[in-house]
Amino acid sequence: MSMFTTIRVKLFTAPLFKLLKKRGLLPSISATEKTALRAGDVWMEGDLFSGHPDFEKIMAHPYPGLSEEEQSFLDNEVEELCAMTDDWEVFQQRDLPENVWEYIKAKRFFGMIIPRKYGGLGFSAYGHSCVIEKLATRSQVLAITVMVPNSLGPAELLLHYGFDKQKDYYLPRLADGREIPCFALTEPQAGSDATSIQSHGTVFRDSDGELKIKLQFEKRYITLGAVATVIGLAFILRDPDNLLGKGEDLGITCGLIDAAKEGVDQSRRHDPLNVPFVNAPLVGKDVVIGLDDIIGGEQGVGRGWEMLMESLAVGRGISLPSTSTGGSKLALLVASTYSAVRHQFGIAIGKFEGIAEVIGRMGADVYLLDAARTFTIAAIDNGEKPAVANAIMKYQSTEKFRRMILDGMDILGGAAISRGPNNLLAHAYFGAPVAITVEGANIMTRTLIQFGQGVIRCHPYAYGEIEALENGDIKTFDNLFFSHIKHILVNGFRTILLGLTRGHLHRCRQGGVTRRYEQKLSWASARFAFLGDVALGLMGAGLKRKESLSGRFADILAQMYLLTATMKRFKQEGEKKEDEVFLRVAMTNGFNEIDKAFAGIYQNLARGVLGAVFKGVGFYARVNRLGSVVDDADLHKIAGLLTTGASVRDRLCRNIYRGGRVRELIDAARAMREAKEAFAHRKMYGEQSLDENEKTLIERATELQRGIIGVDSFSHGEYFRCSR
Repeated sequence: MSMFTTIRVKLFTAPLFKLLKKRGLLPSISATEKTALRAGDVWMEGDLFSGHPDFEKIMAHPYPGLSEEEQSFLDNEVEELCAMTDDWEVFQQRDLPENVWEYIKAKRFFGMIIPRKYGGLGFSAYGHSCVIEKLATRSQVLAITVMVPNSLGPAELLLHYGFDKQKDYYLPRLADGREIPCFALTEPQAGSDATSIQSHGTVFRDSDGELKIKLQFEKRYITLGAVATVIGLAFILRDPDNLLGKGEDLGITCGLIDAAKEGVDQSRRHDPLNVPFVNAPLVGKDVVIGLDDIIGGEQGVGRGWEMLMESLAVGRGISLPSTSTGGSKLALLVASTYSAVRHQFGIAIGKFEGIAEVIGRMGADVYLLDAARTFTIAAIDNGEKPAVANAIMKYQSTEKFRRMILDGMDILGGAAISRGPNNLLAHAYFGAPVAITVEGANIMTRTLIQFGQGVIRCHPYAYGEIEALENGDIKTFDNLFFSHIKHILVNGFRTILLGLTRGHLHRCRQGGVTRRYEQKLSWASARFAFLGDVALGLMGAGLKRKESLSGRFADILAQMYLLTATMKRFKQEGEKKEDEVFLRVAMTNGFNEIDKAFAGIYQNLARGVLGAVFKGVGFYARVNRLGSVVDDADLHKIAGLLTTGASVRDRLCRNIYRGGRVRELIDAARAMREAKEAFAHRKMYGEQSLDENEKTLIERATELQRGIIGVDSFSHGEYFRCSR
């Protein structure tokens, strides 16, 4: 330590250190929060928090692709499973057909994440995601049923924490469907706050002298709970007689419970908005298990919270983003093809600007959403565990899916609200709120996790400063604190200079269409990082309770992440000229959202004189905006590409099941296009009559069109026989 540093520590840092500890000005972190913060990795989110993201490094991140085996599985087994499943019948019968259940087991759909050596498919995260995405375009019930065993649950936990005997026994049985798993976490008093679970187990010695655990639990909202044969259970473990020698309160522990054990009650079902996937409450009274039923055995005692956080840090980025992207693609395909087939006032409704505006927005959102899904899963396949990015994906994908379904239903009108075998959107509409609530309710994900945890976990210095403060390490705190001060000053100057030059000061190492977007993202990142530090300095430990403010920071972080992913996709796919309009609309919308969030921060960051200063800066920021008004011509161009040409639409909506009603829509749109081309050809050459082939073409187009615009209806008897 230099003489200057020694003097600085003695005269400034030590008194500051004592003041911060005494008044709790920096956020304190509980043991459970530390576990959550340490779960996963800091990936490129750290660049966005730095205020100076390295886009050259970010754009060099590898992009995923499917192996030959994964592509074959999508083209054959997944295609066959979709063809076997009639979503209308699933809703009427309130379950998947028996032959579908058997096919899922036989083809090892439940074992996508299980390595081949245990009998699983051993798919990459991208392969796993593409399977779930495609299934979601056929039936949400089907997608959820396959998704859950491959998400947070026994297989995932065993792979990372199980001992060899557990893995050797359970994993082959989970892979081939002999065991159907579920994971029981949520309780009546423990929803988003999973640490407050009341289910508990007590260590005791049985009549044979063996150590056992007696469980009491009450869980709810457990997917596959009513049909599971093995229950992954989170519970508080207590050892009042200290039989394990580890104390009396051992903390959250995860166990594997044979559903056939005495005391387990699986007899009831929930009805989640009429969507008939298996979801149920689970109750256990005096259920006895052995220590070997704890995941990881005795070594797993008290590690349940760590297991859950580590698994969720990855799982949030795969399951729901995959179903949401699939559902969004389906909504776009249905809306755009229907708009080409449905005519009013003598023209296709897709020609109306009001309809074209919505289709244009949907197209840009699907382009962005699929880009973000692929970008995130590429990181997971590359060994990253980007906890904050995955939380962003969970929130943003499910929210965009919800809006996409509503937009699609607006376009289809009465055809979207009349239930029946021909309605492709109603069941997805029922399921959209379900996705919002699971794996962390969206409101909580936005206001507590994305920025609330991100500002500590992804900040270059904050977490280290807090740890140094807790450990009484003045020297480390001094180094970090003054590095932090330098970081704030640099970002402050960058914010001013980038603002004055509207981002042009940022030097892009690569040119092209994305150059200007990179400059704006660098500008946004500098302002975000600077204001984040200002908020941390002004509010200290109170920042975590300012959830409205935290939510606005989360919105900025999320948009920067999504826009970066969109730029990455555009570059990765060869900067196609026809994709420029999708990129332009997606980026403009994202920057507008960033502007909106910054305006809310400036308005609410402080009160009094300081508040007036921030409001003044906010006024300047509203004038000197990142975003701009979306050009109507761009939205109309996207709509034209999607309604009149199959190539762009098929590429944007790839990995969709195209059988059944979807095939009818596509065929009708193609027939209408061919009929119009025939008319246009005759008109061009001044010919009035059609030849026989052209007449046949017109008749077929008319017949298909009538079939598509037809709406399901039932006789009185059929109507009242419908179960729902």
